[in-house]
Amino acid sequence: MIFSVEWFYVVMGVIGLCCSLYTFIDKTNSRRLTSGLFYFIYALTLLFGKVIPPFYIGLMVIAMVFIVACGGLKKGRDDVPSEKTIEKSRSRLGNWLFFPAVLIPILTVIVAKLLVNVKLGGKALLDPSNPTLVALGLACVIAIIAAMCLTRSTPKTAVRESRRLIETIGWAIVLPQLLATLGVIFTQAGVGTVITQVINHIIPAHSLFAVVFVFCIGMALFTMIMGNAFAAFPIMAAGIAIPLLIRQFDANPNQIAAISMFAGYCGTLMTPMAANFNIVPTALLNLKDPNHVIRVQIPTALLTLAFNICLMYFLA
Repeated sequence: MIFSVEWFYVVMGVIGLCCSLYTFIDKTNSRRLTSGLFYFIYALTLLFGKVIPPFYIGLMVIAMVFIVACGGLKKGRDDVPSEKTIEKSRSRLGNWLFFPAVLIPILTVIVAKLLVNVKLGGKALLDPSNPTLVALGLACVIAIIAAMCLTRSTPKTAVRESRRLIETIGWAIVLPQLLATLGVIFTQAGVGTVITQVINHIIPAHSLFAVVFVFCIGMALFTMIMGNAFAAFPIMAAGIAIPLLIRQFDANPNQIAAISMFAGYCGTLMTPMAANFNIVPTALLNLKDPNHVIRVQIPTALLTLAFNICLMYFLA
């Protein structure tokens, strides 16, 4: 293959490494050494995660947790331009400011759909194991280049802004990976089997509506606990979807998978564990109430969850 998923992990690792160096030399940060070490270790897991044995990756993660637990992670100085400079740039660019962000989803769809089977010199252009993720990586790189051209900035500016964003996010930057791993651990531990046994004792297994209701609610609740619908899906699929909805009621697996993830996303809207969705925006917008985003989203989440339950019931 020409474009592999690993390439984009390396790109993220290089950017993270540069950001950690900025943190190390930031004398305004009283915790610059430990903060820089946190981001440095994280960058190493992205750069060399393919070759470092899992045991040592685990030790590196424990070291990151130790740094955060001891209060060693702190946000440094923001090299933000003055309000006058920002307003001048905003007036000059207008709605073109949104162009790089809009490029990402558009290019992801185009590349994933049109170039998925393209080969050059006998090699696949995109990694066949995950062409969508490769397409997203390519779209992000192109969007960064477009943003630099649009704002007439340099790669150094892109790295500085990346560092500012990473430090604003803080420890939550590693949460998606950790939560996805948690879902695998729960599945391997047999949590899905336990759920099946509990469900069989609590709800009438012959009632399609009862099974659908518990499945969708369970997806939302487990997503709230783990902060990630992808982590909740293996558990609920092993416990309810496969043995009951698919095998017993002969439901369409594609429809069940799609709607169940949508139900899980309803839980994402209602939990602080989904830090990249609900906590990070609060920090970036400097909101006083850390739960403001969640509180605003709860009515929409509940209505959408009810709709998903009805949709799955009638389609199943």
